[in-house]
Parts: sequence; structure tokens; C-alpha cells
Amino acid sequence: MTWSEVLAFLERRRGLLDGVVFSGGEPTLQAGLPAAMKDVRALGFGVGLHTGGAYPERLAELLPLVDWVGFDVKADFAGYEVVTGVARSGAKAAESLRRLLASGVAYEVRTTVHPRLMDSHALDHLAAQLQRLGVSTYVVQGFRATGCEDEALIMSAAPPPQLSPERAQAFASYSFRDG
Repeated sequence: MTWSEVLAFLERRRGLLDGVVFSGGEPTLQAGLPAAMKDVRALGFGVGLHTGGAYPERLAELLPLVDWVGFDVKADFAGYEVVTGVARSGAKAAESLRRLLASGVAYEVRTTVHPRLMDSHALDHLAAQLQRLGVSTYVVQGFRATGCEDEALIMSAAPPPQLSPERAQAFASYSFRDG
């Protein structure tokens, strides 16, 4: 589908849809994203963004164009490299989160957990780190095997850990989504 076909589709959905969320992979990698967001806004739709915050400068440029951000935090920022395999990825994600929080844009910070990769102690530690940064809206979501190619993770899936009640209550908004 070309971008003009997407815009034509959205044009036909005016009054039926409230907004468009740019997602999939890491959308901030796309050079045409700012123009696409402006096109969507010109049609009268709200604009959302799903990101892991790998590119703080790009995110900062996009924040004035969005109404809401779904921000994925993979682990404690000091342990990001273990999860992503990318040097300094934790520092970049933390910087992006700081920029998001300072922007005033509505957001949801969320972490997908697998019990083999993150236990309840590590999850509470991460949540405390997020609270120190000023996160007030946090969602923990359970791992889903759909699309996962790691057979060991699929086979070892069990109920995910959850935040301690005390830690969960410290957020203005906290929820748990089962996988």
C-alpha cells in the first residue's frame, strides 16, 4: 500500500476513527515519519506513537506532533544491553523517557515480562527506577508467544511476575495485562 492509498483509506474513515498510532519495529527510524504524522493530523486524527526510545533526538523532534506515546521499557536501564544486544541502549532509552516525561505529552510506560527473564524482585527494582524518573502511568504486561521464535521462551512461559502491592500503589495509574 502506498502512502497516498493509506491517506485515502483514512479519509474514508473520518468520523469513524479517532486517531492513528505509528507502531511496528521502531517507527522513529523512518525518515518520513514527521511528514506522515502531519498528514494524519491534517485529516483531523489524533496521533500516537509506540517506541522503545532508541533515538532520543528523533523522539524529541516528534513529541510536538503526537498526542500520546506508548513507551516500552525492556529492563532496568543498566541491564538493557543484555536484552537488546546494543551498547548504550539503556542510556538512550532513559534519555528518551526523560524527554517524554518533560514534554507533557500523554503516555503509557509499559514492560512486557517473561518469568524466565525478569522475576518479581527485578520488576520491583525497575518500577522503583521508573518512579524516581517521574513515571506515573505504568503497565506490566505478560509475555505472549505469538511471533516469538525462541522455542525455549515459548516452552518456559508461566504466569508472569507482578509488582508488589506497595510498589504498584505508588503509581498514579498502574495496571497488569495478562499475556
